[in-house]
Amino acid sequence: MSRDITIVADENLRGKGRFLEPLGKVVTAAGRAIDAAMLEHADALIVRSVTQVDEVLLAKADKLRFVGSATAGLDHIDQAALDKRGIVFSAAPGSNANSVVEYVLAAIAAHGNTLERLLGGAKLGIVGQGHVGRLLASRLTALGICHRSYDPWLDASSSLQDVLACEVISLHPSLHRREPWPSYHLLGAAQLAQLRDDVLLINASRGAVLDNPALSTWLRQHPNASAVLDVWEGEPVPNRALLQQAFIATPHIAGYALDAKLKATEQLAAKLCELFPLSWRENNDEADVQPPLLLQTAEPAQMLRALLTARYDICRDHQRFVAMCRDAQGREALAAGFDALRKHYPERRELAGANVVVECETGCRLAKALGAVVC
Repeated sequence: MSRDITIVADENLRGKGRFLEPLGKVVTAAGRAIDAAMLEHADALIVRSVTQVDEVLLAKADKLRFVGSATAGLDHIDQAALDKRGIVFSAAPGSNANSVVEYVLAAIAAHGNTLERLLGGAKLGIVGQGHVGRLLASRLTALGICHRSYDPWLDASSSLQDVLACEVISLHPSLHRREPWPSYHLLGAAQLAQLRDDVLLINASRGAVLDNPALSTWLRQHPNASAVLDVWEGEPVPNRALLQQAFIATPHIAGYALDAKLKATEQLAAKLCELFPLSWRENNDEADVQPPLLLQTAEPAQMLRALLTARYDICRDHQRFVAMCRDAQGREALAAGFDALRKHYPERRELAGANVVVECETGCRLAKALGAVVC
């Protein structure tokens, strides 16, 4: 196996030792600090969403043959610039979908009796039917929760008006300005005016899908509405007023489960092996086995909430983010704090694939609906 290639990677990329180091020399840096000089001798670049891959970054990348993004969204990638240089590009579509879906479900479980209302017949509207939107719809169907989906790029879709009438709305489109259905500011003042007064609005896609100042104004006028925001216009400097209004606010970590990060790195390592080509040899030092979860018999909503919180305490993420923003003095400190929370994000594991010991048939159904393995 050749070890001649040089891979520049975001230092926050998980699984580097397990999947990339067996393939070549790995040079790491903070995602926002990766610059043209670092790519002068690089064969491959692997980034996350904070690195803008454009003409400026590629100015000295004469050896670069591969760019990978361990993300689903591609708004940080200038694919035309890559095509012009003959650089192969690959993303990691779907790798973080389950992590984001579990974030959405955890937010719902934390919001009063909203989970009970959904199990009792209230509707959840999904905007966007990519990997995350489709998986969320699948999970909801398995749980028996009514849902509607809007994606104008697909033939089978509810209207946006129908989706905006739902009790809970979750946003999952990619961010783009392509006509005739751009997603940039897809929800602005006019669309927000169509929402229920008591809606729970969740954005775990991209910040600019939702007009942040317009949302802040709307929330001020509708005190019974709630917003769960993981993404922000102007990242890494969120709108402080909107942050204070949010029911749950987090620093773009919905897709940050360890399982999701490892899947993304593994997908990109496999693409590297195809391109160069390299022999695959996984380093299993970072592999681990999680102990099973025990689900005790209770009401369905209580069991579902117990399953979701057993793996992820979303309120703790909210508290850390709010505390950082409260203590940060000025924009630079706020940006640094935002990135630090992402860089030092505590290990979080997905419920999907976890072993769960159940005591009743309903618990077995709920665990399986969330992708867990019943034992």
